Amino acid sequence: MDFGFSPRQQAWIDRVRAFIDGEIVPNIGHHDVELKGGETRWAIPPVLIELRSRARAEGLWNLFMPPHLGKDDGFAFEGGGLTNLEYAPLAEMMGRISWASRVFNCSPPDTGNMEILSLFGTPAQKEAWLRPLMTAEARSAFLMTEPDVASADATNIGTRIERDGDHYVVHGRKWWSTGVGDPECRFAIVMGRSADDDAPAHLQHSQIIVPLDAPGVKVERMLGVFGYDDAPYGHAEVTLTGVRVPLDHMLLGEGRGFEIAQGRLGPGRIHHCMRMIGAAEAALDAMIGRLGTRMVFGKQLIEQTVWHERIANARIHIDACRLLCLHAADLMDREGNKAARTAIALIKAAAPKMATAVIDDAIQAHGAAGLSADFALAKSFANIRALRIADGPDEVHHRTIARSEIRRVAAAAAPVGGERIDA
Repeated sequence: MDFGFSPRQQAWIDRVRAFIDGEIVPNIGHHDVELKGGETRWAIPPVLIELRSRARAEGLWNLFMPPHLGKDDGFAFEGGGLTNLEYAPLAEMMGRISWASRVFNCSPPDTGNMEILSLFGTPAQKEAWLRPLMTAEARSAFLMTEPDVASADATNIGTRIERDGDHYVVHGRKWWSTGVGDPECRFAIVMGRSADDDAPAHLQHSQIIVPLDAPGVKVERMLGVFGYDDAPYGHAEVTLTGVRVPLDHMLLGEGRGFEIAQGRLGPGRIHHCMRMIGAAEAALDAMIGRLGTRMVFGKQLIEQTVWHERIANARIHIDACRLLCLHAADLMDREGNKAARTAIALIKAAAPKMATAVIDDAIQAHGAAGLSADFALAKSFANIRALRIADGPDEVHHRTIARSEIRRVAAAAAPVGGERIDA
């Protein structure tokens, strides 16, 4: 087992690190100023647009797109063609700054939608919808979660997609629709029910492309997470009332929504985990830096034993999650998303809990200042705490892990050659 980076991987790490350190870090303050208050709050910061242009010019673009996507029908894309394992340390570096992944066109929900369109889109759909995403001429949203049902079980989703002549008509209400507030957001991929209840549960749903300027699409409100609105991207409640879209906007075919979802929810889920490791590393650095500047009861906080425990635990848990993440990425590359399902569930359950714990300790180290907007910690905590629900609640991932373990033990205890082998 080789834990070292390949020369190719190290070269990408060096390039991305140099860009982040040389271009993004010096512009953090500029970016934040451009987002403060007024009409500019829901506009794309000009500095972000400039940084995207520089990153694209340097070939640091669409780095998450693995080599097998987008090539089956000759559709060409700009990108490194990296494997999940090669991309992991790059995403971790991006995760240290909440908006850095947008600079490299590697931010959700576009990443997942690009994967969907690459895997399941027709050539015409790729040209109309995928190409603008890959060039950053447009952004997108993914509308799945609904306020009226427990969406952790996606078979509950009730939004209707009904055929009417040469159109589909969409009716429903969605919320936590990330990215809808973005002024560059042009369309959403919508998950809805297209079959009757007597059809098999996992063949009742479809996914369809809905332009956000279509009549009947209404943004009801933007939702905050612990008071943060995540401008200029945001999370919206959206109603779809008699929205008509052409038949060629259907992805893959009626009743194949869950098949598509399985393709989307592999890489995109561990991308979040990769970035969370970076966020935890940044919080640990901030914690140690702060502890060295504060005197309590006659000595620096960093000399207090309780903080040694917290620092040590942070390092242990960050490194453990990194190994889980790299294992999942490697397994996905070698054996595919289905074979890596349990590994994906492991890191998805572990990473956000680890990151929120480390960030919480960093907030504690900063005292009252850690609760303020003067530091990035409170917002980082809010964002990552939300991901314990947004990518499926912990309980769903624990269920996947437990079922895998039960099957493993049952298989080990099954009779082999007429004899029983105890687990």
